[in-house]
Amino acid sequence: MIRKIVHIDEEKCNGCGLCIPNCAEGALQIIDGKAKLVKDSFCDGLGACLGHCPQGAITIIEREADDFDEKAVEEHLKNMEKELNKESHTHYAHHHVGMCPGSMMRQMNREDKTENVKVTSKLRQWPVQLALVSPSAPYLYRSDLLIAADCTAYAYGNFHNDFIKDKTVVVGCPKLDDNDYYTEKLTEIIKNNDLESITVVKMEVPCCSGISMAAKVARDRAKVNIPIKVVTIGIDGDILSREYI
Repeated sequence: MIRKIVHIDEEKCNGCGLCIPNCAEGALQIIDGKAKLVKDSFCDGLGACLGHCPQGAITIIEREADDFDEKAVEEHLKNMEKELNKESHTHYAHHHVGMCPGSMMRQMNREDKTENVKVTSKLRQWPVQLALVSPSAPYLYRSDLLIAADCTAYAYGNFHNDFIKDKTVVVGCPKLDDNDYYTEKLTEIIKNNDLESITVVKMEVPCCSGISMAAKVARDRAKVNIPIKVVTIGIDGDILSREYI
């Protein structure tokens, strides 16, 4: 039958994953670096995921597709929950699988081998919350800028020595805060401060990709030719990847 259904333009999709938490049916997944519709019958065609794609890669079209199957979706969500349970060491499944995977509770049992090692703070300025930092603050001018997702400093044990040292720091949460506002603020910061470098540190969860996207869009709007180093931290506290955008 001909009905409304999600369509993803793979040329525009950059695999940021911001659409995933907003599909309550679990119809979207990141496969080979792109968002894909897992199965036609999992998509209700309502488009709850549309407004969460910063690239505008998701639209609703009309085409021949299998009917939306609510029972199949329920089974699909149960299977997703089982897979998540297998992948985590010890955790409690979130009550709604369609929510952000980063919201799923888990507990890490770690052996503390540090004894009483004291780490000295490397923070050189205040405030650090992006919403509170003035784009004209003197400590921003010609600085090495670190843009960090809130959770990274808690997940990565040596955060001060490896990331904060010798940098100006701004922090925020792209999931809970207004990422469009972050983009506007970062545009002003990048445009007016002749920055030496930009580093983004984010968590591995899909919703955290918004902070690197905000930095990239801000850099492009500011028309500044400067590479952005993106470091991804795993929930277990390891560095999973480093790349430039």
